[in-house]
Amino acid sequence: MPRHEEKLAEVRKRQADKQRIDLVFIGDSITHFWENAGKKVWDRYYAKYNALDLGFSADRTEHVLWRLQHGEVDGIDPKVAVLMIGTNNSGGQREPKSTAAAIERIIGELRQRLPHTKILLLGIFPRADMPGTPVNRINDEINSILPGFADNRNIFFLNINRALLSADGTLSKDVMPDLLHPNEKGYEIWAAEMEPELQKLMQQVK
Repeated sequence: MPRHEEKLAEVRKRQADKQRIDLVFIGDSITHFWENAGKKVWDRYYAKYNALDLGFSADRTEHVLWRLQHGEVDGIDPKVAVLMIGTNNSGGQREPKSTAAAIERIIGELRQRLPHTKILLLGIFPRADMPGTPVNRINDEINSILPGFADNRNIFFLNINRALLSADGTLSKDVMPDLLHPNEKGYEIWAAEMEPELQKLMQQVK
């Protein structure tokens, strides 16, 4: 709740300063930590958009939905919203189809509240060192459903997971030291892989 209130205040201040927010990121701790390990990369890629980080540590899909319904995107009209959520649902061994359905509901909420915004839906990042772990199997199944939510007009899907993995399909601590959260190198990979699609979407919205 303190971070929720902090973000509401941040949006109000930007509005008072007449700063247009052209880009918003929505997600869990992986998104939240753009403000920490990813700060230098964020500043280089996204400061020019007055980007807003709405990532919250430990969030699951239901938390994101609550935050959207309680003011976090009210009064803003970003060109693009980047959404990645679900790994904390998977960590609790939630059924993949249930998590995917919740992500679809979040997309619907965003479309209702931000009707002019393009939504870039990301595949859930890999976690744990080996591809066959139970949580990775759940995330992979969710990721296999997510492309069906993209209409390629307002909602777009992008999976950059291969760029985060080693050639043998394992996840390296050189990219995610705790095998969940990217370090600066991991955030650089994320930003670089997403940049072509993000630029294309940014140019679609006047």
